[in-house]
Amino acid sequence: MGSHLNIKPHVVLTPCPIQGHINPLLKLAKLLHLRGFHITFVHTEYNKKRLLKSRGPNALDGLPDFRFETIPDGLPPIDGDGDVTQDIPSLCDSIRKNFFIPFCELLHRLNDSATAGLIPPVTCLVSDATMTCFTVQAAEEFGVPSVLLWPASACSFLSVMHFRTLVDEGLMPLKDETYLTNGYLDTKLDRIPGLQKFRLKDLPSFIRTTDPNDFMVEFLIEVADRVDRASAIVLNTSDDLEGNVINALSSMFPSLYTIGPFPSFLNQSPNDHLESLGSNLWKDDTVCYEWLESKEPGSVVYVNFGSITVMSPEQLLEFAWGLANSKKPFLWIIRPDLVIGGSVILSSEFVNETRDRGLIASWCPQEKVLNHASIGGFLTHCGWNSTTESICAGVPMVCWPFFADQPTNCAHICNELGIGFEIDTNVKREEVEKLVNELMVGEKGKKMRQKSLEFKKKAEEDTRPGGCSYLNLDKVIKVLLKQD
Repeated sequence: MGSHLNIKPHVVLTPCPIQGHINPLLKLAKLLHLRGFHITFVHTEYNKKRLLKSRGPNALDGLPDFRFETIPDGLPPIDGDGDVTQDIPSLCDSIRKNFFIPFCELLHRLNDSATAGLIPPVTCLVSDATMTCFTVQAAEEFGVPSVLLWPASACSFLSVMHFRTLVDEGLMPLKDETYLTNGYLDTKLDRIPGLQKFRLKDLPSFIRTTDPNDFMVEFLIEVADRVDRASAIVLNTSDDLEGNVINALSSMFPSLYTIGPFPSFLNQSPNDHLESLGSNLWKDDTVCYEWLESKEPGSVVYVNFGSITVMSPEQLLEFAWGLANSKKPFLWIIRPDLVIGGSVILSSEFVNETRDRGLIASWCPQEKVLNHASIGGFLTHCGWNSTTESICAGVPMVCWPFFADQPTNCAHICNELGIGFEIDTNVKREEVEKLVNELMVGEKGKKMRQKSLEFKKKAEEDTRPGGCSYLNLDKVIKVLLKQD
């Protein structure tokens, strides 16, 4: 067995089992692994099947000190091949009711393996903040520190922390459906520290409910009530990106650390041996890369609405013709389940019009694409992963937020950071054409590109040794090692 002195600390990481939540926690796992931690990363059995399907039968073999484990998600099986995102409210409900016992069983199993000398004993837990209903309790029972990662922006975290206030002050739920369109959502939040510049419509979309017992609102209020039981809270952002909001949050949570943006952190770390440990639940289409090689620097619009956004066939057509009419080269990722109610059919007229300058693919290695020299702009749904990846690549954005934290991120990108244009929810091809052109060749677009490159540089400085996020990661590691 050798001496106990050289036993690695062993961290168990548990993401919320949705693509946009798995990615940032896997990045954090890699950062901790590079700092000497033994890693156990927990997927649900459903997502394990999807990962093996998209990435091959060896995708979860891991490394001797970076292992993947699974727990059941407690949901009934999905008909068909199950290559879709699960219903989020059902998943959250199951997280509340069904995850605690299998998770504790997993921790016992890991500790039994440790007793047998196969792996180090579990010394700390890191989980997605939306999993607090079972991970914080498990940490308390096992007597280990627990750290929570809020996987989205600091703005969205601060918003959710105030959901109870919004309910108490009668700002939500909405009185009836007319409040969605009568201007009520333009109400300013000037009483909430850190959110003074936001309007109701800029908050996470869960507030747009008329139901006083809305499940997602209740679930997030429960999360907000529990997060301070953790040893620390970490955010994939930096003081440069969200300074005012971080100040407001730090006064609420003394153990809050910004340790992002993660893409920049990992770009600067020697992590080649971790390259094979990916988390895409869809199969990457590798054609994109060869196609980009043939294009001029900064000339291509990259279009991707993330892993959950869905749109109507009409909305898809408006985007398609807006892109076609802009006459700019574009790479458009259309997931198999992007369009509500069936497959995507684009007319032969559209295909002929864009044949020389458009490429449509089903999924791609997004960071690699955003960092390609030919990419000049990103038409995005503004998920926080996409946002930080765009910032770390120095690419400005055209934003079409869909739900959850995306309206909040969009408001921050466009109004505070000044590196994006917003497209109206009710998308029209003329607007798509106009904004894509403004972004790619207009004066405002040039300024945004310049600003984006400045944020990219700041992100690199923050995540280098001696940078703010780098030093914060050191502090988080001390919490995990109980070295107060």
